[in-house]
Amino acid sequence: MEVRNYETVFILTPVLNESQVQETVEKFTQVLKENSADIIHQESWGLKKLAYPIQKKSTGYYFLVEFTGSGNIVDKLETSFRRDERVIRFLTTVLDKHAVAYSQRRRNGEMNQQKAKQQSEAVAQ
Repeated sequence: MEVRNYETVFILTPVLNESQVQETVEKFTQVLKENSADIIHQESWGLKKLAYPIQKKSTGYYFLVEFTGSGNIVDKLETSFRRDERVIRFLTTVLDKHAVAYSQRRRNGEMNQQKAKQQSEAVAQ
């Protein structure tokens, strides 16, 4: 099967403590590793307000995981998301070559450097 780049964002319920959150994230990264996925990058976006209430909750812990793997890995990952009651939402997308390049630039901090440079030039004028 063809190896593709994927990005998944999932939201955990806000009633968890820090150790439970880390345990849950580790569980899903382990699912990926067991199914021969290569995890490229992980980010914790922290506790954020939801756009609308989900399961009577207005906040949630956001996480981003970028990985490569074959097509059947997404089914296995999403099945584990659905079985875990701590996950209130998830979204997995396939990244094309432009999205992969954008993600790499974002990880390297190039996006923030350009914005900071524009702001410093505006202040200098």
